[in-house]
Amino acid sequence: MTEEHQMLHDSASRFFKEQWVPRDPAWREAGMMDRQAWKEAGANGFLCASMPEEYGGAGGDFGHEAVLILAQGTAGLSGFGGSLHSGIVAPYILHHGTEEQKKRWLPRLATGELIGAIAMTEPGTGSDLQAVRTTAIKEGEHYRINGSKTFITNGQLGNLVIVVCKTDKDQGAQGMSLMVVETDQVQGFRRGRNLDKLGMDAQDTSELFFDDVLVPATNLLGGHEGQGFVQLMQELPQERLIVAFAGIAAMELAMQETLAYTKERKAFGKPIFSFQNTRFKLAECQALLMASRALVDAAMVAHLKGELGVDRAALIKYWISDNQCKLIDECLQLFGGYGYMKEYPIARLYADARVQRIYGGTNEIMKELASRFL
Repeated sequence: MTEEHQMLHDSASRFFKEQWVPRDPAWREAGMMDRQAWKEAGANGFLCASMPEEYGGAGGDFGHEAVLILAQGTAGLSGFGGSLHSGIVAPYILHHGTEEQKKRWLPRLATGELIGAIAMTEPGTGSDLQAVRTTAIKEGEHYRINGSKTFITNGQLGNLVIVVCKTDKDQGAQGMSLMVVETDQVQGFRRGRNLDKLGMDAQDTSELFFDDVLVPATNLLGGHEGQGFVQLMQELPQERLIVAFAGIAAMELAMQETLAYTKERKAFGKPIFSFQNTRFKLAECQALLMASRALVDAAMVAHLKGELGVDRAALIKYWISDNQCKLIDECLQLFGGYGYMKEYPIARLYADARVQRIYGGTNEIMKELASRFL
């Protein structure tokens, strides 16, 4: 971290803990955060921190996004989809959009006026992006979009959605394009239910439906058909690094909560921490956390140099998320029955962790992908 990164981390940590943590129970009950929170994030510089200043961003690098992920994670706020908004959606537009598209969308993403989502997964396709069936057929100066998506983060609140479509159904990966849909500006767009998940209770994750949705041809990301698969492949390493950073933050919070609990909770007249099994388990968890953090830090250095490959990012995503689940499971065990109660953060960390091995590409797909480079 640079001094600037550290300052942003400290500022965000203080804000999240003071302003958002008290509101988190209500958000979890509602199944989503509110739009006001997104506007607060924009006003405090927590959105699009790595976007250039000329497009409304803070002019930082991905390190700024990473420290925001860490600050959010150690505050226990799994409901905020800011890392997807700023670290995935905005970079698609910055790296692949036309100049007009950057000027049209990035400043409003930075303020929180627009909330970003990316619609990849469809019912029945899972991690197989080449199998998407949503179509975008050109008709004059517009594209007509038909299809459905599921498991979409920021799905209830998102009003700028990057949709993975087929612009040519007969061309396989070469027929894939990314269409940007401003949902407030179109007819035929519907949101399905806010999905009832195992964890991440405050995160709106939804089904989206596109029924003859007409969007201007100028909403084709980059302005050329057939570039979607290449665009996706170029951005997925950063997405997977974001998953890894979220895992590190959750592991650190789990260790913090468990150390505090075991030193306070007594059994047989002495603190649980005084038992050798407890100390040994926590030492093992600390070693796992240190190794995980070192791996992600090294990947971060490579990524900032533009040297993080698809294979390495896939392996890091798989390894961190697997070990996140392992570490949190060990920590929960030390809470005994209280660890199963949702009022304790460790229970929520346990539930939230499980999806890390699924989204961003399942860990099985990560191993398959990485094996092709061996």
